[in-house]
Amino acid sequence: MSPNPTRRRAAATLTAALLVPALSACGSDGGKSGATASPSASASASASAQVKPANLTVLAASSLTDVFKTAGAAYEKSHPGTKVTFSFAGSQELAAQVKQGAPADALVTADTKTMDGLRAETGDATVIAKNRLVIATGKGNPFKIDDLKDLADSKIKVVLAAPEVPVGRYSKQILDAQKIEVKPVSQEPNVRAVLSKVELGEADAGLVYKTDSAKSGDKVVNVDIPDDQNAVASYPAATIKQSKNGEAAAAFVAWLSTPEAQKILQDAGFQKP
Repeated sequence: MSPNPTRRRAAATLTAALLVPALSACGSDGGKSGATASPSASASASASAQVKPANLTVLAASSLTDVFKTAGAAYEKSHPGTKVTFSFAGSQELAAQVKQGAPADALVTADTKTMDGLRAETGDATVIAKNRLVIATGKGNPFKIDDLKDLADSKIKVVLAAPEVPVGRYSKQILDAQKIEVKPVSQEPNVRAVLSKVELGEADAGLVYKTDSAKSGDKVVNVDIPDDQNAVASYPAATIKQSKNGEAAAAFVAWLSTPEAQKILQDAGFQKP
């Protein structure tokens, strides 16, 4: 026996009624799509995948020299056709270059103060890593330096970075907080210059970033500074507005916050941002 026509129409109507809201739900975002990636993560991945290859010039703080060489190679490998060239110097020197219009695409400084002073020249900045200071002493630590107050001894030749350099500013901050007066034998333009003086025996001790001192091996002895007496250095990264490779520069800056880049930074001793 054939189904009743009236019943067939009623069933079809009911099925259509049930399908409409279901289809509407599938087409609506509403925050309930069940996607595992966040919208920002998806957008970032999409932008990175679509960016055109470019030759990028990145201005970076001296303390990033070693780790950024590794990071740059990793970025080029995952972004075929893109070439990343770094120019390393003290953050204050990099800031001067940006203000003078030096051709560059992105900037990473060793402090937020320097980056904040370049808001007219850069895009929004993102902190990608943090660092701390240590006392680097000569090989074998002949003066048996074990804390900050030992640096006030006039018999010890101490070298610091100049106060306009981020690491110099951090050094002054922690010494002033402990009311320790140090008369440095020289003030250097960047952290690498401070470390070099100690490595070569031209100074008995200096305040440097932990990541830099760790690279010296047995050339220096690292003396840790307690957290409550230390300073935390933040490394912000931003694109440079005058860049001719805006999209590629933004992709590189964004990549510095990805798990791949963060692992490289943390393996080198940098702290999480």
